[in-house]
Amino acid sequence: MNCVFCLKQLIPEINWTYLLSKEPICHICEECKEKLEIISGEVCAICGRSVESLNEKTCSDCYRWEQQKTWKGVLEKNTALFHYNPFLKDIIAQFKYRGDYHVAAAFSLFIPKNVAKNKIAVPIPLSTERLYERGFNQAEAILHYANIPYIPCLSRTHGEKQSKKTRQQRLQSENIFSLKGKDRINTQDILLIDDIYTTGATLRHAAKLLKEAGAHSVSSFTIAR
Repeated sequence: MNCVFCLKQLIPEINWTYLLSKEPICHICEECKEKLEIISGEVCAICGRSVESLNEKTCSDCYRWEQQKTWKGVLEKNTALFHYNPFLKDIIAQFKYRGDYHVAAAFSLFIPKNVAKNKIAVPIPLSTERLYERGFNQAEAILHYANIPYIPCLSRTHGEKQSKKTRQQRLQSENIFSLKGKDRINTQDILLIDDIYTTGATLRHAAKLLKEAGAHSVSSFTIAR
């Protein structure tokens, strides 16, 4: 077996626990695990970013979001697993742009089993063009390997990649999502799933549309922050 991140060959410790337990669908070497920086300690109450002071309830970015009437309260809370360090940046590029679908299996090992408890999971979609380029939706792949049921009720228009836009451009852009199956999310608590929280614009655009369609609350879960 090999590490799903670096492809290093791994030699399992053969014991009764190993022989009697169900083998995981993927493996990560200890060196790669150590390079993943788990978010811990004090974090922003909204976006999940680490904050320096115990007195800070939200980071400066979320404070600015909440000062705008249009966006106040739209996204209840984002929970993220890891800091977006250079190692994870390369792994996510491997996942998204080089088509390594099985990286999602590695990420799924870290996702709490009850992450979507009492909520409806909704993956952030790709446009038809991006889906054709990549061959799969990374958010759906994560949900698939984590064995979390979901409703693909959002669709996305094609446009310039969000990663290439400045923060101000993301804030000022029109909503890039449309909704199908409004009745499935009315009065429900929604959990949006995506790979990265950057400025929060993508998640908030999706959350705003869902709230306007009758969702009771919208929060999100991402691999990286």
